[in-house]
Amino acid sequence: MVTRRDMTAIEIDRDRLANTFRDLVCIDSPSREEGEVAKWVRETLTREIGAEIEEDQSRDQTGSETGNIIVRIPGTREATPVFFNAHLDTVEPGRGIRPVFKDGVFRSDGTTVLGSDDKAAVAILIEVARLLKGHEVSHGPIEFLFTVCEEIGLLGAKAFDPALLTARMGYALDSDDLDLLINRAPCATRFKVKIIGKAAHAGVSPEQGINAIQIAARALAELPLGRIDKYTTANVGLIHGGKATNIVPDEVEIEGEVRSHNPEKLHEVQDQILGIFHRIALKSRQEKDQRLPRVETGVIDDYPLMSVPEGHAVVTTAMEAAKALGRRLRLDMTGGGSDANVFNGKGLSTLVMGIGMHKVHTTSEFIRLDDMVASAELVLQIISNFAKKSP
Repeated sequence: MVTRRDMTAIEIDRDRLANTFRDLVCIDSPSREEGEVAKWVRETLTREIGAEIEEDQSRDQTGSETGNIIVRIPGTREATPVFFNAHLDTVEPGRGIRPVFKDGVFRSDGTTVLGSDDKAAVAILIEVARLLKGHEVSHGPIEFLFTVCEEIGLLGAKAFDPALLTARMGYALDSDDLDLLINRAPCATRFKVKIIGKAAHAGVSPEQGINAIQIAARALAELPLGRIDKYTTANVGLIHGGKATNIVPDEVEIEGEVRSHNPEKLHEVQDQILGIFHRIALKSRQEKDQRLPRVETGVIDDYPLMSVPEGHAVVTTAMEAAKALGRRLRLDMTGGGSDANVFNGKGLSTLVMGIGMHKVHTTSEFIRLDDMVASAELVLQIISNFAKKSP
Protein backbone atom coordinates (compact mmCIF):
# COMPACT_ATOMS: atom_id res chain seq x y z
CA MET A 1 0.00 0.00 0.00
CA VAL A 2 1.34 3.42 -0.96
CA THR A 3 1.47 5.96 1.85
CA ARG A 4 0.50 9.46 0.83
CA ARG A 5 0.07 12.25 3.31
CA ASP A 6 -0.92 14.94 0.81
CA MET A 7 -4.47 14.68 -0.53
CA THR A 8 -3.43 16.53 -3.70
CA ALA A 9 -1.14 13.61 -4.54
CA ILE A 10 -3.99 11.11 -4.57
CA GLU A 11 -5.20 10.36 -8.08
CA ILE A 12 -8.89 9.82 -8.68
CA ASP A 13 -9.61 6.50 -10.40
CA ARG A 14 -11.52 7.90 -13.37
CA ASP A 15 -12.63 4.55 -14.77
CA ARG A 16 -13.83 3.34 -11.39
CA LEU A 17 -15.73 6.57 -10.79
CA ALA A 18 -17.34 6.36 -14.23
CA ASN A 19 -18.36 2.74 -13.68
CA THR A 20 -19.82 3.54 -10.27
CA PHE A 21 -21.90 6.35 -11.72
CA ARG A 22 -23.06 4.14 -14.58
CA ASP A 23 -24.09 1.39 -12.14
CA LEU A 24 -25.99 3.83 -9.95
CA VAL A 25 -28.04 5.51 -12.69
CA CYS A 26 -29.06 2.11 -14.06
CA ILE A 27 -30.88 1.40 -10.77
CA ASP A 28 -34.37 2.89 -10.83
CA SER A 29 -34.92 5.13 -7.81
CA PRO A 30 -37.79 7.57 -8.25
CA SER A 31 -38.85 9.23 -5.03
CA ARG A 32 -40.18 6.74 -2.46
CA GLU A 33 -38.66 3.87 -4.48
CA GLU A 34 -35.03 4.23 -3.36
CA GLY A 35 -34.80 0.77 -1.79
CA GLU A 36 -32.63 -0.90 -4.44
CA VAL A 37 -30.14 1.93 -4.81
CA ALA A 38 -29.86 2.23 -1.01
CA LYS A 39 -29.15 -1.50 -0.85
CA TRP A 40 -26.47 -1.15 -3.54
CA VAL A 41 -24.79 1.71 -1.68
CA ARG A 42 -24.88 -0.13 1.66
CA GLU A 43 -23.50 -3.37 0.25
CA THR A 44 -20.76 -1.62 -1.72
CA LEU A 45 -19.50 0.48 1.18
CA THR A 46 -19.74 -2.41 3.63
CA ARG A 47 -17.85 -4.78 1.35
CA GLU A 48 -15.17 -2.39 0.15
CA ILE A 49 -14.77 0.09 2.99
CA GLY A 50 -15.99 -1.68 6.09
CA ALA A 51 -17.68 1.52 7.20
CA GLU A 52 -20.33 1.64 9.90
CA ILE A 53 -23.68 2.08 8.17
CA GLU A 54 -27.06 2.85 9.69
CA GLU A 55 -30.53 3.31 8.26
CA ASP A 56 -32.66 5.76 10.21
CA GLN A 57 -36.32 5.38 11.16
CA SER A 58 -37.74 7.85 8.65
CA ARG A 59 -39.70 5.41 6.46
CA ASP A 60 -43.00 5.98 8.22
CA GLN A 61 -42.72 9.73 7.69
CA THR A 62 -41.52 9.70 4.08
CA GLY A 63 -43.30 6.65 2.69
CA SER A 64 -40.05 5.49 1.11
CA GLU A 65 -38.90 1.89 0.77
CA THR A 66 -35.84 2.84 2.84
CA GLY A 67 -34.77 5.28 5.48
CA ASN A 68 -31.95 7.76 5.12
CA ILE A 69 -28.54 6.08 5.06
CA ILE A 70 -25.77 7.27 7.39
CA VAL A 71 -22.21 6.15 6.67
CA ARG A 72 -19.55 6.67 9.33
CA ILE A 73 -15.83 6.55 8.53
CA PRO A 74 -13.76 6.77 11.73
CA GLY A 75 -10.95 9.30 11.79
CA THR A 76 -7.30 8.34 11.84
CA ARG A 77 -6.74 11.28 14.19
CA GLU A 78 -8.74 13.60 16.40
CA ALA A 79 -10.12 16.44 14.33
CA THR A 80 -13.33 18.33 13.62
CA PRO A 81 -15.83 15.91 12.04
CA VAL A 82 -17.46 16.83 8.73
CA PHE A 83 -20.35 15.35 6.77
CA PHE A 84 -21.24 15.20 3.09
CA ASN A 85 -24.77 14.80 1.76
CA ALA A 86 -26.31 13.50 -1.46
CA HIS A 87 -29.85 12.33 -2.20
CA LEU A 88 -30.74 8.93 -3.64
CA ASP A 89 -33.95 9.73 -5.50
CA THR A 90 -34.40 10.96 -9.05
CA VAL A 91 -37.24 12.65 -10.89
CA GLU A 92 -39.39 11.19 -13.64
CA PRO A 93 -38.95 10.11 -16.37
CA GLY A 94 -36.28 8.14 -14.54
CA ARG A 95 -36.99 4.46 -15.10
CA GLY A 96 -34.87 2.30 -17.36
CA ILE A 97 -32.13 4.92 -17.71
CA ARG A 98 -29.57 3.96 -20.36
CA PRO A 99 -26.47 6.14 -19.87
CA VAL A 100 -24.43 7.05 -22.92
CA PHE A 101 -20.76 8.03 -22.45
CA LYS A 102 -19.14 9.84 -25.35
CA ASP A 103 -16.28 12.34 -25.56
CA GLY A 104 -16.00 12.41 -21.78
CA VAL A 105 -19.66 13.30 -21.23
CA PHE A 106 -22.48 11.24 -19.73
CA ARG A 107 -25.98 11.65 -21.16
CA SER A 108 -29.11 9.53 -21.22
CA ASP A 109 -30.42 8.09 -24.48
CA GLY A 110 -32.86 11.00 -24.62
CA THR A 111 -35.93 9.18 -23.35
CA THR A 112 -35.25 9.72 -19.63
CA VAL A 113 -33.35 11.99 -17.32
CA LEU A 114 -29.75 10.96 -16.68
CA GLY A 115 -29.93 10.96 -12.89
CA SER A 116 -26.72 12.92 -12.26
CA ASP A 117 -29.03 14.80 -9.89
CA ASP A 118 -27.97 13.44 -7.52
CA LYS A 119 -26.29 10.10 -8.30
CA ALA A 120 -23.16 11.84 -9.54
CA ALA A 121 -22.74 13.06 -5.97
CA VAL A 122 -23.33 9.56 -4.60
CA ALA A 123 -20.68 8.17 -6.98
CA ILE A 124 -18.22 10.92 -6.01
CA LEU A 125 -18.60 10.17 -2.30
CA ILE A 126 -18.17 6.43 -2.85
CA GLU A 127 -14.97 7.11 -4.80
CA VAL A 128 -13.72 9.34 -1.97
CA ALA A 129 -14.42 6.59 0.57
CA ARG A 130 -12.49 4.09 -1.54
CA LEU A 131 -9.50 6.42 -1.80
CA LEU A 132 -9.46 7.06 1.94
CA LYS A 133 -9.44 3.31 2.48
CA GLY A 134 -6.73 2.66 -0.11
CA HIS A 135 -4.29 5.37 0.99
CA GLU A 136 -2.85 5.99 4.42
CA VAL A 137 -3.91 9.58 4.84
CA SER A 138 -4.62 11.49 7.99
CA HIS A 139 -8.24 12.51 8.40
CA GLY A 140 -10.80 13.19 11.08
CA PRO A 141 -14.21 11.56 11.44
CA ILE A 142 -16.22 11.66 8.21
CA GLU A 143 -19.92 10.99 7.71
CA PHE A 144 -21.97 10.58 4.56
CA LEU A 145 -25.71 11.18 4.69
CA PHE A 146 -27.69 9.77 1.77
CA THR A 147 -31.24 11.10 1.94
CA VAL A 148 -34.48 9.96 0.32
CA CYS A 149 -37.43 11.83 -1.18
CA GLU A 150 -35.51 15.05 -1.77
CA GLU A 151 -37.24 15.70 -5.06
CA ILE A 152 -40.76 15.65 -3.59
CA GLY A 153 -40.35 18.13 -0.76
CA LEU A 154 -37.06 17.34 1.02
CA LEU A 155 -38.95 14.70 2.99
CA GLY A 156 -35.94 12.58 3.98
CA ALA A 157 -34.05 15.58 5.34
CA LYS A 158 -37.14 16.81 7.19
CA ALA A 159 -37.54 13.41 8.87
CA PHE A 160 -33.85 13.11 9.73
CA ASP A 161 -32.73 13.27 13.36
CA PRO A 162 -29.53 15.39 13.49
CA ALA A 163 -28.46 13.56 16.66
CA LEU A 164 -27.48 10.66 14.37
CA LEU A 165 -24.55 12.74 13.10
CA THR A 166 -21.46 13.64 15.06
CA ALA A 167 -20.55 16.38 12.61
CA ARG A 168 -22.22 19.75 13.02
CA MET A 169 -21.18 21.10 9.63
CA GLY A 170 -20.98 19.79 6.12
CA TYR A 171 -21.71 20.04 2.42
CA ALA A 172 -24.64 19.01 0.22
CA LEU A 173 -23.37 18.02 -3.23
CA ASP A 174 -26.39 19.10 -5.23
CA SER A 175 -25.78 21.95 -7.67
CA ASP A 176 -24.28 22.61 -11.07
CA ASP A 177 -21.47 25.20 -11.01
CA LEU A 178 -18.16 23.65 -9.90
CA ASP A 179 -16.81 26.97 -8.72
CA LEU A 180 -19.83 27.93 -6.65
CA LEU A 181 -20.63 27.45 -2.98
CA ILE A 182 -24.15 28.37 -1.98
CA ASN A 183 -24.33 29.74 1.55
CA ARG A 184 -27.70 31.50 1.35
CA ALA A 185 -31.06 30.14 0.21
CA PRO A 186 -34.61 31.35 0.91
CA CYS A 187 -37.16 30.10 3.35
CA ALA A 188 -40.47 29.06 1.81
CA THR A 189 -44.11 28.50 2.62
CA ARG A 190 -46.80 26.75 0.59
CA PHE A 191 -50.39 27.90 0.63
CA LYS A 192 -53.67 26.30 -0.42
CA VAL A 193 -56.87 28.22 -1.01
CA LYS A 194 -60.29 26.63 -1.49
CA ILE A 195 -63.13 28.76 -2.80
CA ILE A 196 -66.59 27.35 -2.16
CA GLY A 197 -69.35 28.65 -4.37
CA LYS A 198 -72.70 27.18 -5.38
CA ALA A 199 -73.48 24.65 -8.11
CA ALA A 200 -76.24 25.18 -10.65
CA HIS A 201 -77.11 24.07 -14.17
CA ALA A 202 -75.02 26.23 -16.47
CA GLY A 203 -77.61 26.25 -19.23
CA VAL A 204 -80.90 26.29 -17.34
CA SER A 205 -80.28 28.39 -14.22
CA PRO A 206 -76.76 29.84 -14.15
CA GLU A 207 -77.96 32.86 -12.16
CA GLN A 208 -78.65 30.52 -9.23
CA GLY A 209 -75.02 29.45 -9.04
CA ILE A 210 -71.89 31.06 -7.67
CA ASN A 211 -68.95 30.32 -9.97
CA ALA A 212 -65.95 29.48 -7.79
CA ILE A 213 -63.58 29.51 -10.77
CA GLN A 214 -64.68 32.99 -11.77
CA ILE A 215 -64.08 34.28 -8.24
CA ALA A 216 -60.66 32.63 -8.23
CA ALA A 217 -59.85 34.30 -11.56
CA ARG A 218 -60.71 37.72 -10.17
CA ALA A 219 -58.39 37.12 -7.23
CA LEU A 220 -55.60 35.67 -9.34
CA ALA A 221 -55.60 38.77 -11.51
CA GLU A 222 -54.66 40.85 -8.48
CA LEU A 223 -52.06 38.58 -6.86
CA PRO A 224 -48.43 39.69 -6.56
CA LEU A 225 -46.70 36.90 -8.47
CA GLY A 226 -43.29 36.33 -10.01
CA ARG A 227 -40.31 38.28 -8.68
CA ILE A 228 -41.53 40.58 -5.94
CA ASP A 229 -38.09 41.99 -5.16
CA LYS A 230 -34.47 40.86 -5.33
CA TYR A 231 -34.98 38.40 -2.48
CA THR A 232 -38.64 37.35 -2.81
CA THR A 233 -40.75 35.37 -5.29
CA ALA A 234 -44.33 34.08 -5.34
CA ASN A 235 -46.10 31.62 -7.58
CA VAL A 236 -49.42 29.87 -8.13
CA GLY A 237 -48.72 26.49 -9.68
CA LEU A 238 -51.82 24.32 -9.33
CA ILE A 239 -55.54 24.92 -9.90
CA HIS A 240 -58.18 22.20 -9.52
CA GLY A 241 -61.89 22.73 -9.90
CA GLY A 242 -65.12 22.05 -11.70
CA LYS A 243 -67.00 18.87 -12.58
CA ALA A 244 -68.43 19.43 -16.06
CA THR A 245 -68.93 22.19 -18.59
CA ASN A 246 -72.67 22.29 -17.92
CA ILE A 247 -72.32 22.80 -14.16
CA VAL A 248 -71.49 26.11 -12.50
CA PRO A 249 -68.41 25.08 -10.49
CA ASP A 250 -68.99 25.19 -6.76
CA GLU A 251 -65.40 24.53 -5.69
CA VAL A 252 -61.90 25.36 -6.86
CA GLU A 253 -58.53 24.82 -5.13
CA ILE A 254 -55.45 26.91 -5.77
CA GLU A 255 -51.96 25.99 -4.56
CA GLY A 256 -48.88 28.16 -4.55
CA GLU A 257 -45.75 29.20 -2.72
CA VAL A 258 -43.81 32.18 -1.48
CA ARG A 259 -40.02 32.23 -1.07
CA SER A 260 -37.80 34.92 0.40
CA HIS A 261 -34.42 35.51 1.96
CA ASN A 262 -36.29 37.85 4.30
CA PRO A 263 -38.74 35.95 6.56
CA GLU A 264 -40.70 39.12 7.35
CA LYS A 265 -41.17 39.88 3.65
CA LEU A 266 -42.24 36.29 3.04
CA HIS A 267 -45.06 36.53 5.55
CA GLU A 268 -46.03 39.98 4.29
CA VAL A 269 -46.49 38.66 0.72
CA GLN A 270 -48.19 35.49 1.94
CA ASP A 271 -50.71 37.48 3.97
CA GLN A 272 -51.30 39.84 1.04
CA ILE A 273 -52.10 36.89 -1.26
CA LEU A 274 -54.52 35.26 1.16
CA GLY A 275 -56.11 38.60 1.93
CA ILE A 276 -56.93 39.18 -1.73
CA PHE A 277 -58.86 35.90 -1.93
CA HIS A 278 -60.86 36.78 1.16
CA ARG A 279 -61.61 40.30 -0.09
CA ILE A 280 -62.80 39.15 -3.53
CA ALA A 281 -64.98 36.45 -1.96
CA LEU A 282 -66.51 38.91 0.47
CA LYS A 283 -67.32 41.34 -2.34
CA SER A 284 -68.97 38.55 -4.33
CA ARG A 285 -70.96 37.53 -1.26
CA GLN A 286 -72.35 40.99 -0.86
CA GLU A 287 -73.55 40.90 -4.44
CA LYS A 288 -75.28 37.47 -4.33
CA ASP A 289 -75.45 35.67 -1.01
CA GLN A 290 -74.65 36.39 2.61
CA ARG A 291 -73.09 32.96 3.21
CA LEU A 292 -71.36 32.14 -0.05
CA PRO A 293 -68.81 32.18 -1.56
CA ARG A 294 -66.59 31.09 1.28
CA VAL A 295 -62.78 30.91 1.37
CA GLU A 296 -60.76 28.34 3.28
CA THR A 297 -56.97 28.71 3.47
CA GLY A 298 -54.04 26.69 4.75
CA VAL A 299 -50.34 27.44 4.99
CA ILE A 300 -47.38 25.20 5.80
CA ASP A 301 -43.75 26.08 6.33
CA ASP A 302 -41.93 24.28 3.50
CA TYR A 303 -38.32 24.81 4.54
CA PRO A 304 -36.33 27.27 6.68
CA LEU A 305 -33.94 30.03 5.73
CA MET A 306 -30.36 29.05 4.94
CA SER A 307 -27.75 31.68 5.79
CA VAL A 308 -24.21 30.60 6.68
CA PRO A 309 -21.81 33.48 7.55
CA GLU A 310 -18.82 33.98 5.26
CA GLY A 311 -16.42 33.55 8.17
CA HIS A 312 -17.82 30.18 9.26
CA ALA A 313 -15.35 27.28 9.26
CA VAL A 314 -17.45 25.35 6.74
CA VAL A 315 -16.94 28.25 4.30
CA THR A 316 -13.30 29.09 4.96
CA THR A 317 -12.23 25.44 4.93
CA ALA A 318 -13.72 24.90 1.49
CA MET A 319 -12.16 28.10 0.20
CA GLU A 320 -8.75 27.05 1.49
CA ALA A 321 -9.18 23.59 -0.02
CA ALA A 322 -9.97 25.03 -3.44
CA LYS A 323 -6.95 27.31 -3.25
CA ALA A 324 -4.71 24.33 -2.52
CA LEU A 325 -5.98 22.81 -5.77
CA GLY A 326 -5.36 25.99 -7.74
CA ARG A 327 -9.06 26.79 -7.89
CA ARG A 328 -11.13 29.68 -6.65
CA LEU A 329 -14.61 29.24 -5.23
CA ARG A 330 -17.15 32.03 -4.97
CA LEU A 331 -20.05 32.36 -2.57
CA ASP A 332 -23.53 33.15 -3.78
CA MET A 333 -27.19 32.83 -2.92
CA THR A 334 -29.87 30.85 -4.72
CA GLY A 335 -33.61 31.08 -5.09
CA GLY A 336 -34.04 27.32 -4.71
CA GLY A 337 -34.40 25.11 -1.68
CA SER A 338 -32.54 21.89 -0.90
CA ASP A 339 -31.74 19.44 1.86
CA ALA A 340 -29.19 22.02 3.03
CA ASN A 341 -32.00 24.40 4.05
CA VAL A 342 -33.46 21.73 6.28
CA PHE A 343 -30.10 20.76 7.77
CA ASN A 344 -29.32 24.37 8.63
CA GLY A 345 -32.71 24.59 10.32
CA LYS A 346 -31.72 21.56 12.42
CA GLY A 347 -28.48 23.18 13.58
CA LEU A 348 -26.16 21.64 10.97
CA SER A 349 -24.26 24.39 9.15
CA THR A 350 -24.40 23.21 5.55
CA LEU A 351 -23.32 24.64 2.20
CA VAL A 352 -24.43 23.51 -1.25
CA MET A 353 -21.54 22.46 -3.48
CA GLY A 354 -21.65 22.30 -7.27
CA ILE A 355 -20.61 19.08 -9.04
CA GLY A 356 -21.10 19.96 -12.70
CA MET A 357 -24.52 18.49 -13.54
CA HIS A 358 -26.40 20.41 -16.24
CA LYS A 359 -29.99 20.61 -17.56
CA VAL A 360 -31.23 18.52 -14.65
CA HIS A 361 -34.86 17.36 -14.58
CA THR A 362 -34.85 17.16 -18.39
CA THR A 363 -34.08 14.44 -20.92
CA SER A 364 -31.14 16.62 -22.07
CA GLU A 365 -29.35 16.28 -18.72
CA PHE A 366 -25.58 15.71 -18.88
CA ILE A 367 -22.43 15.70 -16.78
CA ARG A 368 -18.73 15.63 -17.68
CA LEU A 369 -16.50 13.02 -16.10
CA ASP A 370 -13.82 15.69 -15.69
CA ASP A 371 -16.18 17.69 -13.49
CA MET A 372 -16.96 14.65 -11.34
CA VAL A 373 -13.22 14.07 -10.91
CA ALA A 374 -12.68 17.72 -9.94
CA SER A 375 -15.49 17.46 -7.39
CA ALA A 376 -13.96 14.35 -5.84
CA GLU A 377 -10.60 16.13 -5.60
CA LEU A 378 -12.21 19.05 -3.79
CA VAL A 379 -14.01 16.77 -1.33
CA LEU A 380 -10.72 15.03 -0.55
CA GLN A 381 -8.95 18.33 -0.01
CA ILE A 382 -11.73 19.59 2.26
CA ILE A 383 -11.35 16.41 4.32
CA SER A 384 -7.59 17.04 4.49
CA ASN A 385 -8.10 20.62 5.67
CA PHE A 386 -10.63 19.58 8.33
CA ALA A 387 -8.06 17.08 9.63
CA LYS A 388 -5.98 20.05 10.71
CA LYS A 389 -8.78 21.54 12.82
CA SER A 390 -9.18 20.59 16.47
CA PRO A 391 -12.56 19.16 17.49
